[in-house]
Amino acid sequence: MFRGNSAGSAFISSHVDRFDLSGSRGNRPLKITIFGLTISSSWGNGHATPYRAIIRALDRMGHEVHFFEKDVSYYRARRDFEDCSYCKLTLYENWRDIRRQALETARASDTVITASYLPEGQQINDEVLALDGPLRVFYDLDAPVTLRNLDEAGVEYLRPDQIPGFDLFLSFSGGEILRELERRGARMARALCGCVDPDDYQRTTSDPQFACDLSYMGTYAPDRQEKLDELFLEPARRHAEKQFVLAGPMYPWEWQWPPNVRRIEHIAPEAHPGFYSSCRLTLNITRAEMARWGCCPSGRFFEAAACGTPLITDRWEGLESFFEPGRDLLVANCAEDVERALKMPDAALQAMAHTARQRTLDQHTGRVRAQQLLRYLEEAASSASASASASASSSLAREVAR
Repeated sequence: MFRGNSAGSAFISSHVDRFDLSGSRGNRPLKITIFGLTISSSWGNGHATPYRAIIRALDRMGHEVHFFEKDVSYYRARRDFEDCSYCKLTLYENWRDIRRQALETARASDTVITASYLPEGQQINDEVLALDGPLRVFYDLDAPVTLRNLDEAGVEYLRPDQIPGFDLFLSFSGGEILRELERRGARMARALCGCVDPDDYQRTTSDPQFACDLSYMGTYAPDRQEKLDELFLEPARRHAEKQFVLAGPMYPWEWQWPPNVRRIEHIAPEAHPGFYSSCRLTLNITRAEMARWGCCPSGRFFEAAACGTPLITDRWEGLESFFEPGRDLLVANCAEDVERALKMPDAALQAMAHTARQRTLDQHTGRVRAQQLLRYLEEAASSASASASASASSSLAREVAR
């Protein structure tokens, strides 16, 4: 268990005003250091694009973000960029080589965020939690999977005893998972869900290579495969006259794919709008553990909606908090539901796509998530300050009693 009171409580107590909601942060911008899986490569992960959307929004608000990413071979081979205009990016080969610089940067920050699937994350968490100064935050973009694995074999990026050490625990999923995190000792658990940058994702010209009746974009995951077969491959088998596109890496190539299913290994983020704009309808499938806990919208949801593409999704608890079924999108429980969707008139599909896009622009952009993050930081800083004050008063009372 890490400190009983918040390390750097004097710093936090005297700097709560930095986390106000005005965006000015007093006389200087907020400094945030992030240790995450990747921001440079969108290949095979759902982390890079929401990081980009949120960090770009923070940059536009005047804040400074430094992102540390381990330079692993599979992302290096499929990297979208090695530097960017909206944050400082440091790629490192080994933690021991970058440790001193990284911790100096973190110590000088207002907030330090470590995150799920961070290589050597347990060690980095220990180092961050020992810092005297910044607000310490953990961002779990895979919270249901994390908790399941913690109960089984554990995870590289987090130990159960580290959870109470963070001033704030952010989760890509909301709902019941937040209460479970607090039962496990999280001081403050809040949802920071997927999002989209509308400057990057908007309707564009259709691209013939992506044109289809139904598309699905997602990395292979065994716990999604049953739904993929029922909601995507089975409709394809039944409708040889229609075209289907599946985009995503790691699928076993030896599978027998229906001849009307085109496979694309990877689509770079800059081509996503062209992909979505070329699909008459696109499918969302939620990982089993995420669906079980609910309130877990994929970032692909918002990307497709921002591009004005009609959506059909599997059902999960809390869906109505993000989109209204029947008005914004369609829900499918079986292949027959997908078949009915494919038969709908274009006008009806586009009407739904229009309302989903508007709701996305109002509620699910990177700027909205950045504003939520700043509110959570303000809340966590105030809570840490109150806890420090209470601890100091208790210590003083004990001294007086002597």
